[in-house]
Parts: sequence; C-alpha cells; structure tokens
Amino acid sequence: MPYFIYNIFPDKKLELLDEYAKYRDARDNVRERRKEQTENDTQTVRLVHARHQQEAERLLTTKREARPTGED
Repeated sequence: MPYFIYNIFPDKKLELLDEYAKYRDARDNVRERRKEQTENDTQTVRLVHARHQQEAERLLTTKREARPTGED
C-alpha cells in the first residue's frame, strides 16, 4: 500500500502532493515540507497510508471520535 502526502487547507480542501511506496521516503518528504512552512502558511501537511487515493482522502476527511477521558 502506498503512502500519500497531502496539504490540508482550513476549508478542508485536500491537495495531493506526492505518493511513495516506502515509508521512510514519505516521512522524510513530509518532514522537509513542514520545515519549509512559514508562520503565515495556513495548510497542514499530512501523511496517510491507504490502498488508493480515494481511501486516503476518505481517511483524511472523516471526523474521528474523541478519545475517552481517563483512559491511558
């Protein structure tokens, strides 16, 4: 399964930046992109592991439930 790198904008718009077969390559690319961001940049760079692009976008846009408090 590939690794996808996305920009996520405040209005929840997704922009596919890159796709990698290996985790290390994807991780290094995300770290570099995050270093290059300035304070004025409003987008977030995210890495997601998914079978295909549609699944990656679904995972990034699905609202997750909050973790229960008191459980560690």
